[in-house]
Amino acid sequence: MNFNVFRASEQELISGCLKRNRSAQQKLYERFSSKMYALCYRYVRDSMEAEDILVTAFTKIFERIDQFKGEGSFEGWIRRVVVNEALSYLRRNRSMYLETDLEAANREPDYDSIGNHLEAEDLMRMIQELPTGYRIVFNMYAIDGYSHKEIAEELGISENTSKSQLSRARAHLQKQLADSDRQLKRQIHETTT
Repeated sequence: MNFNVFRASEQELISGCLKRNRSAQQKLYERFSSKMYALCYRYVRDSMEAEDILVTAFTKIFERIDQFKGEGSFEGWIRRVVVNEALSYLRRNRSMYLETDLEAANREPDYDSIGNHLEAEDLMRMIQELPTGYRIVFNMYAIDGYSHKEIAEELGISENTSKSQLSRARAHLQKQLADSDRQLKRQIHETTT
């Protein structure tokens, strides 16, 4: 069976992977790896570690593909496996993400000064710069759709800690956004005067 990554249907790739067909596995990896790498990188901020997580996650995907029952999106199922692998990695390396810089987050952000000049890549960079604990909870809640209860269970923390980390992440991001907006306004003012 010859598979083309863009022509093969999702079901054909799944069927091929169920049969342990290397070509199907390679095409499945090619179809989803860039998105899933970005997801891994959001959690660990290190390209080598993100790559390791990605490879381990895809190994598990290929081993457990029979667990996908066709309910919901296949990409969503893959995403869940990848996020779980990233979280497992973080649990194994707990000291990496237990940092919490309580003073780094401005508790009273200036929401009124935030403009619409921010690009998506700027926002993703700001998320990447969050302290690790904030970043993980923010990613899980705001981007990957986990509830505080699920986050608490996955990370071995209380729901209140999850809520607190999310609140601090948001405050930290709001401060960064306000600072970015002030800097942009200053640059615009300097170029027009």
